[in-house]
Amino acid sequence: MFDLIVKGGTLPNGRVADIAIAGDRIVAVEPQIAATAARTIDATGDLVSPPFVDPHFHMDATLSYGLPRVNASGTLLEGIALWGELRDIATVEDMVTRAVAYCDWAASTGLLAIRTHVDTTPDHLRGVEAMLEVKARVAPYIDLQLVAFPQDGLYRTATGRANVIRALDMGVDVVGGIPHFERTMQDGADSVRDLARIAADRGLMLDLHCDETDDPHSRHVETLAAEVTRHGLGARAAGSHLTSMHSMDNYYVSKLLPLIAESGMCAIPNPLINITLQGRHDTYPKRRGLTRVKEMQALGIPVGWGQDCVLDPWYSLGTADMLDVAFMGLHVAQMTHPTEMARCFEMVTSVNARIMGLADYGLAPGCVASLVVLDAGNPTEAVRLRPARLAVVAKGQVISETPRGDAALSIAGRPGTVRRRHGAAT
Repeated sequence: MFDLIVKGGTLPNGRVADIAIAGDRIVAVEPQIAATAARTIDATGDLVSPPFVDPHFHMDATLSYGLPRVNASGTLLEGIALWGELRDIATVEDMVTRAVAYCDWAASTGLLAIRTHVDTTPDHLRGVEAMLEVKARVAPYIDLQLVAFPQDGLYRTATGRANVIRALDMGVDVVGGIPHFERTMQDGADSVRDLARIAADRGLMLDLHCDETDDPHSRHVETLAAEVTRHGLGARAAGSHLTSMHSMDNYYVSKLLPLIAESGMCAIPNPLINITLQGRHDTYPKRRGLTRVKEMQALGIPVGWGQDCVLDPWYSLGTADMLDVAFMGLHVAQMTHPTEMARCFEMVTSVNARIMGLADYGLAPGCVASLVVLDAGNPTEAVRLRPARLAVVAKGQVISETPRGDAALSIAGRPGTVRRRHGAAT
């Protein structure tokens, strides 16, 4: 007897199967499982997918829109300035409350793994303290990966580098940086070399906000690729945003992309935010700022879609639904061929899981028993409709359910019914 069987669902590869779960593991995936279970979910005609994964987010700032005021210009720089004010007045409790509320929202959409960048600029490191608490609190249902992120630059502030080291010593998982925000191009390149060395020496992953600008001369991704190759970091390293590549000349990009592919690193564009923040200084034609997604994929570079922001100083919208991210990415990257549309679904599931290095992710025996049942027939239809999440299973437990046909929950971006267990909000 199993704890849970999900019956008759259509897997992303088109196979129809029953999924049997015991404890927190998938133990069987077969065309038909005749055994009984404590609970059965009928997924006949529904898409059953491994959980959604977001490899780029800022949870210390989420749900803070309008504090201390609205970003009037809509620019990246004003957003950074606003956050610089908020982070010095926000308490640990404030950040924990907002972040846990977001995690509940995310869980109801089937988003069960998130990599969040945590600002390490202020010496008080309250954001790090808060996110470590959130990570522990949501562990029963969300895998939260923390990045030590010096928002104001590794070298631009007197204690920038020291605070990154402090955060890593406190238990933060990933080394982060922002080379294009250093005072000079040379400082930016030096910061990339320094951060790659720190990641290699500590055996950690590396994820840099890289070239998040319209300046085609911001080319720190070239240095990042070289350092990833030098230290053998491979897929443990990622460049996030890479928006300057949108504005680079084609000849330089023809040299750059093979270097990125050779390094084995990953790329994380954030379509909702990239097209909102970039091009603010343009008249017309107005750049949208998304990096060269299809060109990187053609060379075998793993590219995953990230959410980045929800209701914070940089973005006034957001739903915690990775299918919204995939839907926008599909449009902006012009990924309209059937294989490309299906790939957009993979970019918020399996590809992102690879970027985050998630162990035992998927729908196979031995994998962690986390999955989502969607009111859709296949991945492309799921991206098109952003349908209701009929059920969300996290580590063997059904944590969220939405009545079939209640599409308003999904369309409006409101969370479904999320249960509490193990003392954690879920």
